[in-house]
Formats: sequence, C-alpha cells, structure tokens
Amino acid sequence: MIIEIVILAMIAAFLGLRLYSVLGRRAEHEEEPVPTRFERGEAGNVPRQVTTSAAEIPNNSREIAGFPPAIEQGLREISVADRRFDLLSFLEGAKAAYGMVLEAFWRGDKDELRQLCDDDVYESFAAAIAEREAAGETLDNRLIRIEDTVVHMARLDGRMARIAVRFTADIAAVTRDKDGNMVAGSLDDAIESIDVWTFSRDVHSADPDWLLDETDEG
Repeated sequence: MIIEIVILAMIAAFLGLRLYSVLGRRAEHEEEPVPTRFERGEAGNVPRQVTTSAAEIPNNSREIAGFPPAIEQGLREISVADRRFDLLSFLEGAKAAYGMVLEAFWRGDKDELRQLCDDDVYESFAAAIAEREAAGETLDNRLIRIEDTVVHMARLDGRMARIAVRFTADIAAVTRDKDGNMVAGSLDDAIESIDVWTFSRDVHSADPDWLLDETDEG
C-alpha cells in the first residue's frame, strides 16, 4: 500500500512538472514583444511603432476584409510586403498625424512639417506659410474633432506602400492681421472639412514612419 502511494505521488509530481514547463514556455512566448503599434515619437515625428504582447495583436485579415475589392487587394499586398503593418494602428497614427500637420501649418512651424511631409507637400505648405507671413497674417485655428477616418485608397507600388485616408473633421478657423485683429472666420462656428491625405512608406525601410505625400480636398 505504501509503495502504491509513493508511485502515485511520483506520477503526480511528474505530471505537475510537465504542465508547469508547458505553461511556462507558452507564457514566455506570449510575452515576447511584437512591433505592431504606433506611438508619437520625438517632437515633430509621425507616430512610431512600439511593442505589444501577442495577446494584443489584432487579426489583420479581419480588419482588411469588407473594403471595396481594389482597396482590400492593396491592403493585403501591403500587409504581405510589410509583416509589421497593422491597419488599425496605421489609422490611429494617420489620425494623429492629421492633427499634427494641421497644427504645425497653422502656427507656421516649418521644421515640424519638414519631418512629417515629403518634399512636394512640404514645399506647398512652406510657400503658403511664406505668403501668409508676407501679408502679416496669422492663423488662429482649432481642430475641434475628427469625426471620421476612412481608407480611401491603398496600393503597393514596387516597394512603396501608399494609403489615402479620408478625414472628416470640424475646424474653427480665424485669420488675424498684423495687429491681431480678426479679418476672417470665427472661433464660435466650426466648419466641416473633408480632406483626402495620402501617406507613403518604403516597406523595405527600417524606419517605421509614414510621410504625407499628397493632399486633396474630399
């Protein structure tokens, strides 16, 4: 009887160790950092990717499904070419970048715009800022809210991923002269603004930042 008890105890201890080793390895695996999300990087940078646990990784296939065929195909091609690409995280980053670019333009911050935009878009913004400064005018605008953020286009051109996002936002816009007097607009009445901005990124680059490379009105 004593021998049987000892044998059963040894079997139970063995099974317990096996269960612990399996769960331990699984837990360690699930806690490995996986780069999937954006965060705001250094001042003036587009939101950058950070790490998250495997349990937090969304099902990218589910996110991509349901779009018009051309957009869905483009998103899938980008996802295959860039295994770090996550649509929900990209849209969060694009939404943050939309506000950052607008605010930098309104206050005339060319240095920040230089980091957020490609050459063509930057030159367009810089020219508008220079014209505004020459007229002695300043903008006192407010981004009240972003009501909607929708993928408008997606495609992979060789190694360049390009995604256009349609933003619907409420903006209060005021223009002041060199003396600070209001010459146009109102901070009390927000106006609906619809913009289609295209962001691009080299999928082979180690740099996770997307740059604004085209702006259009919706």
